[in-house]
Amino acid sequence: MVLSKKIGLILAPIAFLIFSNLPFTIVSSTGDAVLAVALWMIIWWITEAVHIAVTSLLPLILFPLLKVMPIGEVGANYGSPIIFLFFGGFILALALEKVNLHKRIALSIVKLTGTTPNKVILGFMIATAFMSMWISNTASTVVMLPIALSVVKLLITDEDGFTKQDRNFALNIMLGIAFSANAGGIATVIGTPPNSVLIGLLENEYNIQISFVKWMTMGLPFSMLMIWFSYIVLTKLMFPCNTINFSQTENVINDELKKLGKISKEEKRVLLVFGITVFLWITRTIINEVFPGLKLSDTIISLIGAVSLFVIPMNMKTGKFVLEWKDTEKLAWGILILFGGGLSLAKGMASSGVVDVITDSIQNSGFNPFIVISLLIVLMLFMTELMSNVALVAVLAPVIAGIAIGFGVPLLYVLIPVTMASSCAFMLPMATPPNAIVFASGYIKVKQMVRAGVLLNIIAVLLLILYYKFIIPLIF
Repeated sequence: MVLSKKIGLILAPIAFLIFSNLPFTIVSSTGDAVLAVALWMIIWWITEAVHIAVTSLLPLILFPLLKVMPIGEVGANYGSPIIFLFFGGFILALALEKVNLHKRIALSIVKLTGTTPNKVILGFMIATAFMSMWISNTASTVVMLPIALSVVKLLITDEDGFTKQDRNFALNIMLGIAFSANAGGIATVIGTPPNSVLIGLLENEYNIQISFVKWMTMGLPFSMLMIWFSYIVLTKLMFPCNTINFSQTENVINDELKKLGKISKEEKRVLLVFGITVFLWITRTIINEVFPGLKLSDTIISLIGAVSLFVIPMNMKTGKFVLEWKDTEKLAWGILILFGGGLSLAKGMASSGVVDVITDSIQNSGFNPFIVISLLIVLMLFMTELMSNVALVAVLAPVIAGIAIGFGVPLLYVLIPVTMASSCAFMLPMATPPNAIVFASGYIKVKQMVRAGVLLNIIAVLLLILYYKFIIPLIF
């Protein structure tokens, strides 16, 4: 065990005991208990002393013992509808991966974009981003990396060897995949966990609902802009490679498609369920207007899609279905538990008066709202380079909600850009799994990722401030 984990493992409970036994009161006896639990969770989340899901179970133990809320009330957060929305999304992603449909879609997108160096890079970026809208950014990166490595090998073995331009191409395609995987998830509710943590908080604590299509109306343009800026920064400003001339890329893509063979009946059925689910998400409000008694929600649609994959038979004689329950061994159960822990912490902060204290402090502070909210976006974006984005949102979103209320600014105007900022980690290899995966390819140096990433982080901050000031008020 590394030193930071050892320190975190011991420091967190000690800090909890000290904080919960202070000789004075900061908020209230209940509020101080919530802050003590939050301190324990934050230390374990930052140091990763134990798995983030294990840390997320602490409210189930500590809140009842500290009389913050009864265990039934705490446990209800772990069964929130938003958790089942993400559960359904995970099941859809499992099915896409099981039948290799995600790879077929990605290869088809790359094939469409062309075979010049920059077009190949753009194709890989678009394909990765599209997949990250529906499956985890880690899975989309793992799918695209081997195909990208096959393309890079063409340059290593060609007549002129591995030139500087070739190295720039390899660097661009690797960074392009990682950056697009990070940005792509922002586009949809199920694309990245922080989005769902925010939506769960808004529904549970403030009775504010954001539909799948409403989020996509706002998130998709931002993702597209970040992917475009990533492409420009990489291929035009930082590491140009437009003088490379190779024509064998198309053969690599075609070979990969041939390996997949003709589209199977399993793929067709998964594609049908996936298509219907997305269609229902997009048209839900219209359907509910036509059939007001139906009351479809994004969570119900997600679960319909998920259950369908377990009951649609592939072969009636053998009893084989598209998905079997054993397939869920690959499901990211820990993330679902983390949602519950985050929602419990938010509920504890709200019910114990912690959020009210923050609100009152901000109301009496005299700070400029624009400056403070801009700084919050910067803080979230650069902190996510060092710790889990979903843990950050789980801890900070309730606090930021209090700040927004204190300023009299609508919650969505502040919480949405700050949450989106948590997914904009472009600078360091350890910031996100996609960054770490492409860094392990050996074609990227830390200083190269930092050079491109710092510029993209700044662009993301400016875009998010514009979103806070102009775009989100138009949509909401």
